Amino acid sequence: MKNNKTTVTGKNLPKYYLRELKIWWKSLKKFQRFFIIVIVFLFMFCAQAYGLAYWYQQKHKNEPIHLGVTFIADYATSLGIDPHRTMLALRDDLGFRRFRLVSYWEDIEKAPGKYDFSELDWEMQQVDAVHGSVTLSIGLRQPRWPECHIPNWASNEQTSVWYPQLKNFMTAVVNRYKNNPALVSYQLENEYYLSAFANCPDSTKDRIIDEFKLVKTLDAKTPIIISLSNNYLGIPISQPRPDQYGVSVYKLVYDKTITHNYFEYPFPDWYYTWRAALTEIVTGKSSMLHELQAEPWPPTGILNSSQDELSKSMNAPLLQKRIQYGKDTGFKDIDLWGGEYWYYEKTKFNDPSLWNVVKKSIQQTNQDNVAKHLQ
Repeated sequence: MKNNKTTVTGKNLPKYYLRELKIWWKSLKKFQRFFIIVIVFLFMFCAQAYGLAYWYQQKHKNEPIHLGVTFIADYATSLGIDPHRTMLALRDDLGFRRFRLVSYWEDIEKAPGKYDFSELDWEMQQVDAVHGSVTLSIGLRQPRWPECHIPNWASNEQTSVWYPQLKNFMTAVVNRYKNNPALVSYQLENEYYLSAFANCPDSTKDRIIDEFKLVKTLDAKTPIIISLSNNYLGIPISQPRPDQYGVSVYKLVYDKTITHNYFEYPFPDWYYTWRAALTEIVTGKSSMLHELQAEPWPPTGILNSSQDELSKSMNAPLLQKRIQYGKDTGFKDIDLWGGEYWYYEKTKFNDPSLWNVVKKSIQQTNQDNVAKHLQ
């Protein structure tokens, strides 16, 4: 009698397994197939994302890390601390040499055509005195609530009226500081398309393209940064194409919309590295972490919250982890968000715990940079 059983050999082994796989696949129910497809897709997505993140980190691993800080005099004043003492303490005690400063339209041009640059002049001078560097925020939308810092005299006007005035103001700012030795970059607007936070008028692509062209015409040599929001997913391929992309990272915030509780974004550090890698591959432009959350995000604002409430979203152990998280993303330019708050805690409540974490982090970063340079 003839034996019909197929002998499995090395030659036909792949065909055998393929046939068995088809039989197994047909035996599954639809929901089982769907579940497996989803798992395979997620695995492949994470594998490529992690792979690109690893590539990005390896490419930039020998570059020094620059820890900077955002400083806003208005915010320091709102916390009841002296803004000049605050900035000098950030510079001299903590040792910051990299600052992101703002040019609020409402502060500098309180009346049409009348500019008061005294505060920003002073801040630029303090950075230049220690041979530091400044990223200057320009435009209508700039860091800190309410984001859109439009003066009262222009707030009720139509776009056709206030926008030419804004361009005049931006022209005055750029012309005043473009030759300042401390200036290394501009940040044009702040998370321009993030409509869920703040409500700026006329946030159209045409306006930011026009502003970009204006600044480049006035100062072609200084790089321009355009920032992306915390949870932006995708590759920024549309115009304008800046010299560098900025990414903001907020990890632990109070959610007022759905959970009404503290919520920690689940993204691993390599998620942001993956985004930076894709951006660099597609656009040829680098990325930086222009806003790393280093202060609390309570439900009722800092001044209206108890110390226990504030510590739920920011304390010394959390801050130490947050700074390390920022470094682990692979970004080399990292600007911390909350310098005024650390000084507020240190001077108003005699709690230097956050201050000391930052001080130690800067010292360690400087030591690591020296070690890299000697390799």
